[in-house]
Amino acid sequence: MLDFLNALIGPDSKDILWWQMGLRGILVFLLTLFMVRYGDHRIFGKSTALDIVLGIILGSILSRAITGNSPFYATVFTAILLVGFHWLLAMVAFHIKGFGKYVKGQETQLIKDGNLLWKEMEREKVSLNDLYEACRKDKMEDLKNVKDAYFERSGEISLIPFSKAEKPETKPDGCSRVINF
Repeated sequence: MLDFLNALIGPDSKDILWWQMGLRGILVFLLTLFMVRYGDHRIFGKSTALDIVLGIILGSILSRAITGNSPFYATVFTAILLVGFHWLLAMVAFHIKGFGKYVKGQETQLIKDGNLLWKEMEREKVSLNDLYEACRKDKMEDLKNVKDAYFERSGEISLIPFSKAEKPETKPDGCSRVINF
């Protein structure tokens, strides 16, 4: 059976035929689908640095298996090993908070109690326009409605609105008394 499969996928060299490369592509596709489905769903989602790095490396390694630039079985084994290693790191990060901050990153507060935290915004390279964009995405009318905002580990901005009871008063000119631009 292994000899038959080896004949189908071709030699471990660039001398594979077009249909062997196609078959390798289908096999790698199915294998990757299996790894993502049963390994860790976050691998290719918008997540942390840990997830993004695995996605990049996995794509690079598996492309070599398709094109014959690396031995097929060794490349597939390495991809499976990396998904397992990712899972292990994610589990360690889950149980050890400090390690999680190291491999996944940490959120940064950008707005606190309605006040812009300019130093943190500058450190994270988040502009006022980025905050306005986050408002639009969250269907919030303006930054004056934002109590707290965080630059998340995934690179997204999370907004927490004021509750109706704590919403800041607005001056007659329409500017919030809390956020000063």
